Amino acid sequence: MKPAKFEYSRPDDLPTVLALLADQEDARILAGGQSLVPMMNFRIAQPAALIDINRVPGLDYIRMEGDVIAIGALARHADIQRSPVIQSNIPIMTEAYDWVAHSAVRNRGTLCGNLCHADPASEMPALMQLLEAQMVVASHTGQREVPAADFFTGTYETALEPDEMLTEVRIAKPAAGTGWRFEEVSMRKGDFAWAACAAMLRLEAGQIAMPRVAVAGVGDAPMRLDAVEAILTGQAPSEDLFQTAAQTGADAIDPPETPAASAAYRKDLVRTLLPRVLSTAAERAE
Repeated sequence: MKPAKFEYSRPDDLPTVLALLADQEDARILAGGQSLVPMMNFRIAQPAALIDINRVPGLDYIRMEGDVIAIGALARHADIQRSPVIQSNIPIMTEAYDWVAHSAVRNRGTLCGNLCHADPASEMPALMQLLEAQMVVASHTGQREVPAADFFTGTYETALEPDEMLTEVRIAKPAAGTGWRFEEVSMRKGDFAWAACAAMLRLEAGQIAMPRVAVAGVGDAPMRLDAVEAILTGQAPSEDLFQTAAQTGADAIDPPETPAASAAYRKDLVRTLLPRVLSTAAERAE
């Protein structure tokens, strides 16, 4: 199939982009188009207008600003994965990118576009939850910051208003001594996850401090597992502790039933993956 009729514009600056978003009803931003264009071809998405931002200069940055890593709206997945700034400061993000799609998609797709697409089985939305990222959202009237915890509201749904654009992602550098791990299971490497688990933690006097655990593919949006984090806090790492945490995590989710992976199977994947990611995160923290 071919997409439904739409208007197309390709402005040269961000103010014009934001003005077009305000003026055009049902407009969508086009950056990499790796998810949007196929959905338009199948007419799952039928925007009235596309605003191509690829000519807007200065939106492809990946940089340190004090203790915060700032990533612009046109930063491609492949550039983020290879970035020394990311590799040195957010190694779990580099690790997670090994699971994201394929090289052709990563070469063109953008982080901000992926986050706005908000597929609940996608890796980066879950990672933004884990990293407690801030989403910088702009419109013709100004800008605001939305915590990742509030940004993803459902399957393909975000907190963006129709006249708003995600212009930047801001991630605080994890504290020194933080251990991490990301793992997932999918039908084929590069597919969306049937279940993905990510963990970060520190060890203080042999006890777990500041644990963060996030999952994807097991609900209508990525989520932090607060109950698991509560069990881990203040405890010494052990296989028994991590098995208990895994069962708690499996009990806390309500996965979808699909022909490819049942809800029971997804729960079992969480029970299997969580001890792995927690054990590796604890080893790396040491």
